[in-house]
Amino acid sequence: MEDYIVNWVISGALFWSTTFLLVRSLLQNRSFDFCNRVVSTIHAAVAVSFASFSVQDWRCPACPLASSSSPLQMKALSVTLSYLIYDMVCCLFDENPKMDNLIHHVVSIVGIGAGLAYEMCGSEMVASMWITEISSPFLHMRELLKELGYRDTNLNFTVDVLFAITFSLARMVVGPCLTYVTLTAENPLLIKAMALGLQLVSAFWFYKIVKMLRYKIAKRTRTVDKAAKVSVH
Repeated sequence: MEDYIVNWVISGALFWSTTFLLVRSLLQNRSFDFCNRVVSTIHAAVAVSFASFSVQDWRCPACPLASSSSPLQMKALSVTLSYLIYDMVCCLFDENPKMDNLIHHVVSIVGIGAGLAYEMCGSEMVASMWITEISSPFLHMRELLKELGYRDTNLNFTVDVLFAITFSLARMVVGPCLTYVTLTAENPLLIKAMALGLQLVSAFWFYKIVKMLRYKIAKRTRTVDKAAKVSVH
């Protein structure tokens, strides 16, 4: 791995940590999780932008397959790797750390680290970065709204639906296609294993999201029916 990539990762981890401390100092009345999600939302915007700028051919965003990574792709991956390292440390300080989230972080860190070490598979990996981060703002907005007092509101439900749709299209429609081309291309075995692992985690989260959305819809339906009965009487 090139020295400048190592420097990007180290400086990036320091940047995200400093950003968190700054947000924490500005929002002292908010929880640790709230401040971390603000940083995560910032990273999502940065990651999607970097991934978009580093695509070499928009007619085939994941092309050329199994090729040497461009300098811009290496930097984009370094920024996200540094964020994942920072965020994994934050997850360890969570009151209720989730195993699936920790597995996701480990798989992503090992996968991106392998890509940077081999200096290849950049096209597939920035495409994966775009797919995995495009739904993140809605994910974090759901929790931010709850702490701001908008739980069970129309706004919160709208964000829930937008998150479910964006996640489903990105990770369960485009994701499997990207996983397939990554597995069938001449990529190192470790990168293939991490691509498959990430897709399996996404499938598990998709299952949880479907359950969440069904619960939210059923709850709203009961509330509307109850209100209708009250108005009739």
